[in-house]
Amino acid sequence: MARKTSDSTVRRLSRYLRRLRKLDAQDRKVVSSRELAETTGTTAAQVRKDLSHFGSFGKRGQGYSVGDLRVHLEEILGLDHRWTVAVLGIGKIGSALLGYGYFTERGFDIAAAFDSDPSKIGSELGGVRIQPLNALEEAFREHRISIAIIATPVEAAQDAASRAVSAGARAILNFAPIKLSLPEGVALREMDVTLELEGLCYLVTEASTPADGPE
Repeated sequence: MARKTSDSTVRRLSRYLRRLRKLDAQDRKVVSSRELAETTGTTAAQVRKDLSHFGSFGKRGQGYSVGDLRVHLEEILGLDHRWTVAVLGIGKIGSALLGYGYFTERGFDIAAAFDSDPSKIGSELGGVRIQPLNALEEAFREHRISIAIIATPVEAAQDAASRAVSAGARAILNFAPIKLSLPEGVALREMDVTLELEGLCYLVTEASTPADGPE
């Protein structure tokens, strides 16, 4: 991307793309900004604004070509080629990720998995053999891994992430409940389930509170 784009915009682009892929599979040719908005929980004006950051798409009064816009969004999001991924930490979360076949459908190939538990090393899960951490650097070079998913216990997360970056990872998806320290230029997304649950609690509480406040 030529300029810094907010996380919220990127997330909306992903939702637009998901909808476009479904429409494309249904052989739909044209979609309006209103329809994209309705199916992704935003407004038609927001759809047009988000897309305008990256160029001119569609024609006024005619909508967008489903196939063309899908291709453009895949290029914008870097999804016009496949990405190779490694999972570090094969506990409950890591195991679930290895068994999640939807990644492959969306262009993400989990090529390597690592754990420090001797009882897990050598076994296979989701078609991926679990390796010891001391094999990490060689596996990253062999498979040209650029994205690492950190699903280790919290006390091992920073070391795992640092080793992944040193081995060539350009992006980290972190499931461990800790703030990682990474070199500048390494992309980081943190999946804090507790924060998401707290956000849901707020929304439920807000919806159940009378407009004029508590009595």
